[in-house]
Amino acid sequence: MGVRFEELDWRETPIGAISLRRRRDPVLDVDVFEVKLDDEYLMSSLFTVAEVELARLGLAALPGSDLDVVVGGLGLGCTARAALQDPRVRSLLVVEGLGEVIDWHERGLLPLAPELTGDPRNRFLHGDFFALAGSDAGFDEGRRFHAILLDIDHSPQNVLDSGHADFYTPDGLRKMAAHLHPGGVFALWSDDPPEDGFTRTLGEVFDDVSAHVVSFDNHYTGGTSANTVYVGAST
Repeated sequence: MGVRFEELDWRETPIGAISLRRRRDPVLDVDVFEVKLDDEYLMSSLFTVAEVELARLGLAALPGSDLDVVVGGLGLGCTARAALQDPRVRSLLVVEGLGEVIDWHERGLLPLAPELTGDPRNRFLHGDFFALAGSDAGFDEGRRFHAILLDIDHSPQNVLDSGHADFYTPDGLRKMAAHLHPGGVFALWSDDPPEDGFTRTLGEVFDDVSAHVVSFDNHYTGGTSANTVYVGAST
C-alpha cells in the first residue's frame, strides 16, 4: 500500500507555484499522481484517457511509417508514452516549458518516467512550444515533422497564459503547420466540449478537420466526463 499523501516536489516558476504530489485513493486503492499550479489542478493520473487518445487519434490520421513526432506538453507523460507505443514512430521530441516537469521524469518520480527516459527515440526539449511553433526555425533547427500533438492549455478559449492566445488563430496555426511535412497532422487536447468557432479556424489551415469527444468514467461524480481531441490533417 502506498503512502496516504506525499508532496514529491514544489517549486516557484514564472507562472506560479507548481507541485507534484502522490496520494492514495481509498476508493480505488491506487496511488494517484497530481500536478497543481498554485491552487489549480492541472492533471491527474486518474484521468488520462483523452491524453492517450490525443496520440492515438492524431497518429491514426497518418499513413506510412518512420514518423517524426512533436508532443507539446510533457505533464505526466501519457501522450508521449502513447506516441512511443506506435511502432511507426521513428523519433519523438517532447517540448516542455517547465524544466521542473522534465526534472520529475529524469529523477524517476513518475510511473511512466522509465519508459520515456529509457526509449532512445525520445528526447525532451526545455522550451516554449508556442514561441518555437511561431519561429522560422521551428522545433529543431528547421526540421519538419509528420505530426504535432499539443496538450498545454485547458482549451483554445481557456489558456494558461494570455501569450498563448495568438496560437489558436489562423495565422498562428499556419506558422505551426509550416513545420509539418506535406500531409502532416496537428492534434489538440481540450478540456472543453467541441467549439464550432475553433473547428472553423482549424478548417482555414487544414483540409480535413474533426472534433472527437472522448468520454471516460469519473468515480468522483459517479458518471462520465469528457474531453475533446481536435485533429487537423493536410492532403
